Amino acid sequence: MIFTTTVNYLKERKQRKQSYYQWKKTTEMCGCCSGKDSAEDKADLTNPIKNRGCTDIIILILFVLFWAGMIFIAAFSITHGDAWRLVYGYDSFGNTCDEDNTGKAVENVSFSGMNMEGKGFVFILDILDPVNSMKLCVNKCPGQDLNTTVDIARFAVTEGSYLCRYDIKDTDYSDDLVKKGICPGRVFASEPLLNRCVPKQIFSTAGDIFAKFFDFVNSSDLFQKVLHDLMTGWREMLILCFVALGFGALMVLLIRFLASVIVWFIITIAIIGSIAGTAGLWWTYMDKKRFIDDKEDDNIPLLNVDIDSEQAFMIYSIIATVLTVILLLVILVMRKRIGLTVTLFHEAGKCLADVPILLLQPLWTFIILVFFFVYWIIILAFLATAEKATVDKTTGFVRYTEHENVSYLWWYHLIGLIWTSEFIIACQQLVVSGAVATWYFTRDKKNLSCTICKSTKLLIFHHLGSVAFGAFIITLVKLPRWILMYMQKKTKGSQNTCVQYAMKCCICCLWCLEKCLKYLNQNAYTVVAIQGTNFCSSAKKAFMTLVSNALRVAAINSVGDFVLFLGKIGVCAATGAVGIFWFKSKEELNYYAIPVLLVCIFAYFIAHCFLSTYEMVIDALLLCFCHDTDINDGSPERRYYASVSLQKYIEEGSNQITAISKGDEEPASPEAARL
Repeated sequence: MIFTTTVNYLKERKQRKQSYYQWKKTTEMCGCCSGKDSAEDKADLTNPIKNRGCTDIIILILFVLFWAGMIFIAAFSITHGDAWRLVYGYDSFGNTCDEDNTGKAVENVSFSGMNMEGKGFVFILDILDPVNSMKLCVNKCPGQDLNTTVDIARFAVTEGSYLCRYDIKDTDYSDDLVKKGICPGRVFASEPLLNRCVPKQIFSTAGDIFAKFFDFVNSSDLFQKVLHDLMTGWREMLILCFVALGFGALMVLLIRFLASVIVWFIITIAIIGSIAGTAGLWWTYMDKKRFIDDKEDDNIPLLNVDIDSEQAFMIYSIIATVLTVILLLVILVMRKRIGLTVTLFHEAGKCLADVPILLLQPLWTFIILVFFFVYWIIILAFLATAEKATVDKTTGFVRYTEHENVSYLWWYHLIGLIWTSEFIIACQQLVVSGAVATWYFTRDKKNLSCTICKSTKLLIFHHLGSVAFGAFIITLVKLPRWILMYMQKKTKGSQNTCVQYAMKCCICCLWCLEKCLKYLNQNAYTVVAIQGTNFCSSAKKAFMTLVSNALRVAAINSVGDFVLFLGKIGVCAATGAVGIFWFKSKEELNYYAIPVLLVCIFAYFIAHCFLSTYEMVIDALLLCFCHDTDINDGSPERRYYASVSLQKYIEEGSNQITAISKGDEEPASPEAARL
């Protein structure tokens, strides 16, 4: 990302050329150069893609050990947890509904460890006291009122759904068992809600009985309700990831073959997608608000998830509106500079034309990210249910309480999400940079063969440690920021205003630092691919190059990055809009704002993997050009690897940006006008 950095190198070309001839004359006088090895020496001197060793091995070892801990967490979670307990619930004896609990019996608890396959609904015997009442797994919720034990027994025979304790036969149903709390005295017509049998009257009649039931449902952990939605809608989320994949692939192909018009196309799509996404959010919020208002007018009690969902979509809508307005203002300000990106993408297109397999590189990254995210969410669900079964001394029923070690594993699992996802993305960055560097430092481009394979080999056998190092640095910045955000939420009601502002400032500073480090890391990976140095040395060289040309870098290269960022936002907004309309039609979801948010995050990651290919190719080309002009002087003996068009574009682009920055209406030169 060092556009016009090379202008300074070009100005020093004559000085290096004179130094070269002076060096050549001196070595010839000393008899140091012989015709036997001159060609090989020149190749070693002018081509950096060779003779490298392993970098940052210690960090790689730490990363492997860290993943050994991740595997331990997975084994612990699967052993002690049960993800389906979030979806189907459990009875008073610790049995997960709709699951074979054989071998999972709770000690000293009767009726524990039973096979509940086909019984996917939780039925509460006493709706007046849902917290302390016995709960059973049944295969069907009663669709009509059952006023006597005879009616309950008849329902058990006809429907095969037994509403008394598991050891009670339908012929033994009696009022005595009702007094003992083993059988229900009266059953209201019910419908499934969150896989719980909820009386139908609750939707049309308000009263103390049903208010108690809603208090019981609302008292359950919100996090478990969200996980229930994630477990229920995981198929739709996975399909939406592939929808985002299609949008991202389409955007890359359009940039490749229609560079002259795709810049404005991306801007148009980003504007339309942002406006459509914002309108969809406001429409969903108004629909939910109207639904809640209608229930309040009819005096129908509400679930907390309905209220929370309305508030969440209101917040999303406000944020989306603000971001859309900012986007339109930025496009208005940068409209004169956007035309520069056409030639910029055209130069990157030459590399992609010779190495077309680079366009498929995001596909492998996408597949790996999807598998990792699915794995992480599954383990998260098991970890959330890695609880200890305890027996309530009052009722004798089973309750699940959090395991004493789970709180520490939460943080470890969270760090694993950040570090590993950053590691996967960084691997793609280094592979692309390595392929571009190999292409750049090859004189005869027709002799290129399996460039991406060579770059992947460099990554696996030499630079995995450097990639892990860069990802770890991002993790070290992200984690404290998330901790401070958590602390800020917990101390939100504090009267100490100074502490609140201090924490907000720290969070903002860490966010800015994270963005700067990500920007530096991407350039550092390119230097690693070019020179084969370790991460710290590469980051230092990239930093010095960027700082020496900070103003021009910010002025010119930001244009291309901004257009690509708009492409990512467009893919994210389009996928989110599809997700909103799809999840809205699924009645079994009660808090689908979170799945939509996760889908948008995944869509942004996917779009980033695709569109960052162009971004990384451009950045790598420019860094390669800087290194080329650093080790070569353009003489016949040490010719530049860069094409004439690339040198001309960098110089003319710098002149045009300078003219625009000064407020000139005309470009600095006739050649620049053609841009």
